[in-house]
Amino acid sequence: MKIETKRLFLREMTSEDFNALYAVLADSDIMQHYPYTFDETRVKNWLNKNIERYRVFGFGLWAVCLKSTGEVIGDCGLTMQNIGGTILPEIGYHIAKAHQCQGFAKEAAQAVRDWTFTHTTFGMVYSYMKKANIPSSATARANGMTLLNEFTDSEDEQTVVYGISREEWQNQKISKESI
Repeated sequence: MKIETKRLFLREMTSEDFNALYAVLADSDIMQHYPYTFDETRVKNWLNKNIERYRVFGFGLWAVCLKSTGEVIGDCGLTMQNIGGTILPEIGYHIAKAHQCQGFAKEAAQAVRDWTFTHTTFGMVYSYMKKANIPSSATARANGMTLLNEFTDSEDEQTVVYGISREEWQNQKISKESI
């Protein structure tokens, strides 16, 4: 499986991606809105869980790589997540600090959204994050998503849920093509 964009390609993670993913997931600034920063064991489990997701679901979080160098700069993909008590298809993303604020999360998330609506039967896809995570909210909106819900999560913090339906995606696609 490989998804290509203008500047990136997304592919299944392998154990060889450990160091690159550790650099992202163990960074306390990047993971400040996550319940914890990852240690080596958690990164290994993250890799193994996504490799298992590929086998079970045919998707998961994928390694985000620069086309120009092949460097892994983060992850982005589709996972099934418990969002406010319901298991829903969710687009998640983490990008290395050196590559943030360059549109890579947006580019990867849009590619995953398009892949989801092209290769699955899901009628909606979601992204959720802590309300304080302004950059992730901006990425969700740039992905054509709208704010659907807000709730207090298990860490007693406000979580926001964004989503886009297949119909909204198709309408946005038609609008862009007619320009």
